[in-house]
Formats: sequence, C-alpha cells, structure tokens
Amino acid sequence: MLSRRLKTDDRAPSAIVITTGYILGRKLTFDKVSKDGSGKCDIEETHDLNNRVYGVLFEIDDKEEKTLDKAEGLGGGYNKIRIRVLTSNGEYQAITYVAAIKDPKILPYDWYKAYVVKGAIKHNLPTDYINWIQTFNTKRDPNIRRSLINKIKLFIS
Repeated sequence: MLSRRLKTDDRAPSAIVITTGYILGRKLTFDKVSKDGSGKCDIEETHDLNNRVYGVLFEIDDKEEKTLDKAEGLGGGYNKIRIRVLTSNGEYQAITYVAAIKDPKILPYDWYKAYVVKGAIKHNLPTDYINWIQTFNTKRDPNIRRSLINKIKLFIS
C-alpha cells in the first residue's frame, strides 16, 4: 500500500495511484506464510458483506507485471485474482494477490506492519481502519540487518 515501496525497480516503478477504495466480503489478515518466517497481508474471503478491506488502487505498466508477480511471490505463496473495488469515483475491476498458504498463528514482523500502517496513513484511509490495523500483534525480525534496512526505508519514505 505504500507507494514508495511499490515503485521500486524490483516491483513496479511506473505505479500511479488511481484512487482509494474498499472491497466487501473480505477482511485483512497477516497470516500469509512468508519465506522469511513471518506473516504477510492477505484479504481473506469471509462472504460477510459487513467486512471491508480498504486499500489503494494503482495502475502499472503491463511490462512490469511479471516483475511485480515475482516480488509478490506469485505461485509461491500468493495467487492473483480479479476483485471488485468500490470507490468514491465508482466501481473498478482490479487484480490483487491473495494468500495460498496461511497460518493463523503466524505474526508479521514489526517493520512489515509499519509499512502497511504508513501506507494507510499516507493514502488517508479511514482512521478507524488504521487504528484497527495497529492492533495486530507483531514479532521482531531475527535478521537484524533486514530489520534495520526496512526501518530506515520506513523512516525516509
């Protein structure tokens, strides 16, 4: 959700924000099993229309799709699906990544959740939603170097 992170060379440098919006019948979780031993975001299907996941709708250059797929772990933890996004400008059809391998006991690293929160704040998602994201438990990254690099990136973004 954090534009600066998405726009890196190994993801989608052409990414531009279209708008913010939400999807119905899903909830945000941090239980996608990652190769680094932590939980990453998922938008778990609930079929309950009272559940909403807020986010940012981006447009990327078609030639960057494979690079983004690789960075996001397509086929190795995430699958791509088409979803309906509701926005103040109307309805969009979009592509997103959903977890293929989940573990409800896994926790995200503190720096990873901070990326999600910072992206939500920067894109002015609802305050109640941001506060709710902040309630998720985290764990410290045992890889001190990776943790410091990501915390520095958070500070400068």
